[in-house]
Amino acid sequence: MIKTQSEVFRGYGKVGGANAQTAVECRFGGEAETLLSAHAGVTLLTAEAGNGEVHYTGRVLFSLVYESAEKKVCRAEKGVEFSAKASAEECCPAYIARVKLQTENVSVRREGASIYLTALLGADISLYGEKTFEYLTDGELICKRESLPLFTAHLCEGVAEADDEFETDFIGDILLHAEGVNSSDVHCETGNLVCEGEVNLNLLALKGENSLVSFERLVPFRVEIPCDAAEAGRNAEAQVTVKEISLHAESNEEQGKCKITAELTLGAEGCVYEEVQIDAVTDAFSATNEVECTFGEAVCSGVGEAVKLTERISGKAALSSPVDFSDVFQAVTLQRAEANLVRGETPKLEGVAMATLLVLGADGSHRGIELSLPFSVAVEAEGDCAVSVLACGMSARQRQEGEVDAEATLKIVLVPKRSRSVRPLVSVTEGEPLVLSDSAVSVYIPRAGDGLWELSKSLKKSPEEVSASNPDIEFPIKAGQRVIIYRKKSL
Repeated sequence: MIKTQSEVFRGYGKVGGANAQTAVECRFGGEAETLLSAHAGVTLLTAEAGNGEVHYTGRVLFSLVYESAEKKVCRAEKGVEFSAKASAEECCPAYIARVKLQTENVSVRREGASIYLTALLGADISLYGEKTFEYLTDGELICKRESLPLFTAHLCEGVAEADDEFETDFIGDILLHAEGVNSSDVHCETGNLVCEGEVNLNLLALKGENSLVSFERLVPFRVEIPCDAAEAGRNAEAQVTVKEISLHAESNEEQGKCKITAELTLGAEGCVYEEVQIDAVTDAFSATNEVECTFGEAVCSGVGEAVKLTERISGKAALSSPVDFSDVFQAVTLQRAEANLVRGETPKLEGVAMATLLVLGADGSHRGIELSLPFSVAVEAEGDCAVSVLACGMSARQRQEGEVDAEATLKIVLVPKRSRSVRPLVSVTEGEPLVLSDSAVSVYIPRAGDGLWELSKSLKKSPEEVSASNPDIEFPIKAGQRVIIYRKKSL
């Protein structure tokens, strides 16, 4: 029976995930004659891992801007809480579930005197838990030992406040607000995971009696999350969301000015990746017996250094309904972007920037038109990446009748995904004794490309013995080389 020594690796990391969709509906009264814009902002409240599924709850804030039968622009707002679950076979209560929610689509329908807004919510779920495996460190064998690199994750979370104050021309009322987050810099300092970036605050307001205007502000933020594992140089990732926002507008009609104050509560969930090494046996053989080796496999994930860039895009926009020169463009609101990384000779980020264009027609009525601007941006990225795109500074104008030229600024963050896979030796079973040669000298012709370990394993001799018998041999083996093996003979 071969004696071996082993150890157990205990780490932490992503152990699985799931994706789910759920629809949340909200009912409004039928006072809206013409719908101009609809928005559904979603906030995660709780997330809990169970047996085979993840339970999560959240709140959707539905906002509706419409024109009444008297052609007055009005607003309505309602909040709806929801609960949902997603199936995940590998899930258990010991895991931690992190859920990223986003609004994928908002649809509007009329039923009698009521208007229903339905938000289709997408949930991207990651499960984290302890990752353990056993590996050999030594034994009564000729062993190949290597230092194997692994990632272990350290989760952390925190809350921070951000605020902004700015002055505009006089406005009568804030009709709609939407927020997008750009986490442009995530790094570690001693004892803290730091997330820096900006919140793109979009405001749609009523100016005068029946005129619309949109404002946009980039509100900088910095979130410091305590984390014992955070050290300078370690890679990390984080998700920052706007949990609450409070808006105050103080208008001075005599001066024709308005001061707007925005107070934001931000929530951040971070993960710091620590690179560790284990000294493990990755292969072994016996000089006296055949052996059967059993290998394990462990895979862990991490992230690389983020790639950040800013691109200005422009072009002809696709419209949900036609326009002509009699239409007056008043506001562009609800800016957002979606994109995917496309591989090829030159990696590209391909997607679409979207917004709602509000126009005033010749008859004095408003219309809301969905605008989309496709884009393709060359990027420098290796391997798979998590993609984050923030659209801001979007504008539209009609140079030729019926055609809309649009521009937007894209703030892009690509976070490379890293994976480490190790295959340590787990156990060894002793087999039949080897049939050994009794000659004093043997000449062996190895395979071209073999290294010292492969050669030693073929000869059932330790690497030290092979090197001592053939001090001039170079590795990897070249075609036609010969290896000499000497055996001591006793008289």
